[in-house]
Amino acid sequence: MSNLTRQVEHACELAQGCDAIELIIRPRDKDLGGFSVRRTLPTAQRKMVGPWIFFDHMGPAEFPAGQGINVRPHPHINIATVTYLFEGEILHRDSLGSLQAIRPGDINLMVAGHGIVHSEREQPALTAVAHRLHGLQLWLALPEEDEEIDPAFHHYPAAGIPALMIDGVPMRVMMGSAYGVTSPVRVFADTLYLEARLQAGQTLALPFAEERAVYVAQGSLKARDTIIPEHSMAVLTDAPDVVLEATTDSRIAIIGGARLGKRFIDWNFVSSRKERIDQARQDWKDGRFPKVPGDEVEFIPLPE
Repeated sequence: MSNLTRQVEHACELAQGCDAIELIIRPRDKDLGGFSVRRTLPTAQRKMVGPWIFFDHMGPAEFPAGQGINVRPHPHINIATVTYLFEGEILHRDSLGSLQAIRPGDINLMVAGHGIVHSEREQPALTAVAHRLHGLQLWLALPEEDEEIDPAFHHYPAAGIPALMIDGVPMRVMMGSAYGVTSPVRVFADTLYLEARLQAGQTLALPFAEERAVYVAQGSLKARDTIIPEHSMAVLTDAPDVVLEATTDSRIAIIGGARLGKRFIDWNFVSSRKERIDQARQDWKDGRFPKVPGDEVEFIPLPE
């Protein structure tokens, strides 16, 4: 048990229950080559929250001229990836022939299905000058009946994502339904993904989901007298009427949805079947995945 978990449990005892929070997760730093991310899911403590099986917080990273994001082609199976930027830009290419610049407020949804390959780089005009990158990348486990569907790519510009005010708090409903509105972004199971920005002292009553968590990208919150610090994820219980309060100006992401069954994860491969991951590893090693048009030369080798 981590020191932070012990501190949270002690705080919960002092708060006589702390029935709103099941666990607080501190991310670990992960080097992606040239920059690092904070990885919150999966962990030994918690593998998934609803259908969400992967949660990375990128940056804010400062790149000098000549440097930037440069993630070579790599494969995925049986999931959908979600990329969302606060600042900066990423150029997405995939084996379907998609070529799309991702900018702040947009949502990129890439459905891997039975197999897709993609790269994430930056355009030369961007890397020619000093610039910043800040955002989130998440993976959705697909329901078993959808794991082997055909790959697909969907891009949703920022203007099409529902935005509203809840008790003075600006909110965006990125995926799923909440507060009476529904996002146009495709989902496969009951899925919740929201963004909110709270000023110090503001409160937000959370919508219900079978499983849910809140990640503090900036600032600090409390839920029923338990502090949720910056760059941490609070996995919430099914207690009703959970209200968050910002102790400082805060930017948060709320994720959740339906509980799915066990998933295996190995490198970039996720599946409900371990033998399917073994097959995908061999397919990548043997060059049986499709190439990325316009980015056919480089690739990330299979980790041994």
